[in-house]
Amino acid sequence: MSAPPVAAASTGTADSGKPERSVARSGAIMAAGSMVSRATGFVRSSVVAAALGIGLAADGYAVANAVPAILYMLLVGGALNAVFVPELVRVAKEHEDGGAAYTDRLLTICFAVLLVITAGAVWAAPAIVDAYTGYSGRQAEMTVAFARYCLPQIFFLGLFTLLGQVLNARGRFGAMMWTPVLNNVVVIAVFGLYLATADGAALTDAEIALLGWGTTAGIALQALALAPVLRAARFRWRPRFDWRGQGLARPLRAAGWLVLLVLSNQVAYWVVTRLATAAGERAAAEGIDGGAGFSAYSNAYLLWAVPHGIVTVSLVTALLPRMSRAAADGDLAGVRRDVSYALRTSAALIVPAACALFALAQPLMTVVFGYGRTDEDGIVMMAGILMAFAPGLIAFSGQYVLCRAFYALSDTRTPFLLNLVIAGLNATLSLTAYTLLPVRWAVTGMAGAYSLALTIGWVVTAIVLRRRLTSPSTSAVPAPREGEAPLSGTESERAGRGAQRAKNRGVWRSAAVGAQARLLLAGAIAAPLGHMAATRAASLGAVGAGLVGAVAIGLVFATLARPLRLTELEAALSGLTQRIRRRPTRH
Repeated sequence: MSAPPVAAASTGTADSGKPERSVARSGAIMAAGSMVSRATGFVRSSVVAAALGIGLAADGYAVANAVPAILYMLLVGGALNAVFVPELVRVAKEHEDGGAAYTDRLLTICFAVLLVITAGAVWAAPAIVDAYTGYSGRQAEMTVAFARYCLPQIFFLGLFTLLGQVLNARGRFGAMMWTPVLNNVVVIAVFGLYLATADGAALTDAEIALLGWGTTAGIALQALALAPVLRAARFRWRPRFDWRGQGLARPLRAAGWLVLLVLSNQVAYWVVTRLATAAGERAAAEGIDGGAGFSAYSNAYLLWAVPHGIVTVSLVTALLPRMSRAAADGDLAGVRRDVSYALRTSAALIVPAACALFALAQPLMTVVFGYGRTDEDGIVMMAGILMAFAPGLIAFSGQYVLCRAFYALSDTRTPFLLNLVIAGLNATLSLTAYTLLPVRWAVTGMAGAYSLALTIGWVVTAIVLRRRLTSPSTSAVPAPREGEAPLSGTESERAGRGAQRAKNRGVWRSAAVGAQARLLLAGAIAAPLGHMAATRAASLGAVGAGLVGAVAIGLVFATLARPLRLTELEAALSGLTQRIRRRPTRH
């Protein structure tokens, strides 16, 4: 996915850089918030691991804390994330009031649905836990209790998404990335209090209530903290119940396909959760204290997703309103240009990050989770899971970009059909790994299964989107030279197809695909060198070894940036160098 020729891309040098600078500025604000959020998230994960370890108690909490997000995404979240911004951008252009009344109606109906879903989920907590685990006895009771305290998160997750998307549609991108810091601070405080007061025995009912309600309180504060920002953006929500005949069917139809997409994802995730919790119980029965169950899988996934959240989500969130406007205007070249820009820019950081996660898995896991009840053997096992996840990060990030292009085009059906490939492969390959591998490595195999499924799905999605964004009208047939006879209908059609194929090769492959291929080549060199450097620096401790390995990986990419024409990486390095040179020196 590449930018079209320069002449088509812009009308002037000055103007052509403005959209990218604006997106980069918005993306930088969000990336900064995301980095702080992820940093406090690491502290949060460390405190939780120190408090609960990575055994069955941690598995129970992890399942109960994951279920609200699963149900939210399954029932409404995926639809809200993808449909809301394009829809609000569209009505702002079409409605005389800028879409204010329409937004009020859409928020009202969404809030009502969230309340009903949340109440039903709390009531059905035992059945939900039973569906996701095979637990019995005290383990089941503990997990159900955690779930009852955590399931109200569904409403606050929805509130956070709705208010955040309203802000995004108005160009206020930063708050949605910064308020999760408050959530992390609350959870750190709650688990810190538990660590200070617990006696190290099994969790009591009061302690379960403290940890469960404390986790939900963090999500609630994260959502409610957006209210002052909305007021500053001059948005005032007024409940409106006049839903009939107001055009709400359009986003609901689009949301229907997204619900199916999320459902396919959650079926695969349900398979993985059942298998991972079963693997954890089998491992405990065989004397393996931790690192082979769902909490280990969840911890590795959390660390693996950090670069995507900081880089790709921030960039694409800033691009989506502009991409949606281009799609609404029928400007496929503009959408294509934005997709290419997003793929190339995100890959410049995502590929080195994937290399670091693979090469430095054990030092990273030690720094983040190596506290309290988490032992060295569990760290080694979680490091293996992270290494299996790492290659899939590149495809995960690329797939996110491509799907947002479909959403900007108001097409939610195609991503659902394409996602069936990923979800089906993930479930099938995970079951294969659980069946064939020793219990110690079953969850590691599931992580590798997800990476492989993502990679295959990404390739298929790229092929489909390329065809969608290549308009037949852009196929230029050369005009006959003087003295030549004009082409016949058949010859003209054949020439048009040839020109289109050449255009596809030049536009799509040379930029986005070519850039990623060169980055992967650099990564294949950087990863083993980084791992070797970290291993030799093991005497410096986990932090020292990780830093040495990271520097080695960074130096390899910096050295290869010019020879391999890693344009986006060169630009980032050049900007960093210029900033350092501009800093005033102190005498």
